[in-house]
Amino acid sequence: MLFSSPIFLFLFLPISLALYYLAPKKLKNVILLILSLGFYTWGEKQMVILILLSALVDYSAGLIINSGKKKLGLILSILFNLGILAYFKYFNFIVSNINSDIITNVILPIGISFYTFQTMSYTIDVYRGHIKANKNFIDFAMYVTLFPQLIAGPIVRYSQIEKELKNRTTTIKQFTVGIQRFIIGLSKKMIIANNCAYFADAAFSLSGHQSSALIAWIGIIAYTLQIYFDFSGYSDMAIGLGKIFGFNFPENFNYPYISKSIKEFWRRWHITLSQWFRDYLYISLGGNRKGDYRTYLNLIIVFFLTGLWHGANWTFVVWGLFHGLFLIVERLGFGGFLKKQNNWLAHFYTLFVVVIGWVIFRSENLNQAINYIYTLFNFKASTNTGFLNFYLTKEVIIALILGLILSMPIYQKVKLYFNNIKENKSIYNLGVLSYNAGLILLFVIYFYYIATEAYNPFIYFRF
Repeated sequence: MLFSSPIFLFLFLPISLALYYLAPKKLKNVILLILSLGFYTWGEKQMVILILLSALVDYSAGLIINSGKKKLGLILSILFNLGILAYFKYFNFIVSNINSDIITNVILPIGISFYTFQTMSYTIDVYRGHIKANKNFIDFAMYVTLFPQLIAGPIVRYSQIEKELKNRTTTIKQFTVGIQRFIIGLSKKMIIANNCAYFADAAFSLSGHQSSALIAWIGIIAYTLQIYFDFSGYSDMAIGLGKIFGFNFPENFNYPYISKSIKEFWRRWHITLSQWFRDYLYISLGGNRKGDYRTYLNLIIVFFLTGLWHGANWTFVVWGLFHGLFLIVERLGFGGFLKKQNNWLAHFYTLFVVVIGWVIFRSENLNQAINYIYTLFNFKASTNTGFLNFYLTKEVIIALILGLILSMPIYQKVKLYFNNIKENKSIYNLGVLSYNAGLILLFVIYFYYIATEAYNPFIYFRF
């Protein structure tokens, strides 16, 4: 069930809100658990048993750790979570690399990469003494299965919503902000990401002799905007839904395309995943405390696994190592050099690396990635004007322009401006009125797209 689907917006969500707010306080977690399991079962059917089993194992592991058998509980949690992740996500990949003649068909459960990392963070934090084990299985299972962020994050740590699991209230202001945030995320997905996907998918489907440098560059720029507005749009919707139900989920994006280094990019892109790898893997490996060479090795390990986390394909592994390599280069002194240069040069370098990385990430295999990168710089090839006329529609052009503009923190600056002029009530009220009218207009545009668009899942659903 997609957040952007009519059945979610006009059936599941209204029923969920009615049941949740009509329920007495002591039953709200039970209601949310039932709703979340229903949400997951809608698309995954019997796979809901797996997420319940995951919740039960990590709940038990927390209690075992709490009882004093710390290593036993931690090992149980890590082995179980990595075991199901390895089987469901990587079994087909491993077998095909060992023997391509063997055909396997293990189905990947949606959201498994997110909820396994989420529950592992819980048991590790209990092991480290950062939090106490939850003794209420209903509350813990609700945390694991909470439908707003279940499918594609953000990766919410137990410690971040521990108090809200036990006691939360939703004010009218928080409810309103949640709705606004949800509409913004919905608009990112439907208006920008989906239209960019229309051109990007077509560009990546062309063979080398059918494409040209112009088509390839527009294609990868379209994908660069698509993946950002698709994933950040989902995160916005998840954060908005969380606020509606009384939760404050962590931010997952902070304008990554304004970064001036790859290091900064990873502080702004998929923040909850970056912080997870930093806190639970990089620091555990020694971080940067054991000398330069060990730091470089740790970065390689972390970004190898970061790439592999995204999918069972060598393209993801190479993409992760590609970013890890540039992080090492920046640590070797290039980062200091960039700080001494004009901002535009550092920004250009970062965007160039990120965009080339997205070619690798988007490609079906490494051969396609190499051919696509070659096409980017093959300026001798003639451009297929028929392709551009068909796929570079007005909607795509508008989405590209909006995407480029909204990749910059313009919204934040406008918001800050209006917050600073609250004393001038006429201008401030006009701004608030315009903002709310704009959100209503975006929701109306959604109706247009939902009537004409085909099924278009979120990119990170397959991770």
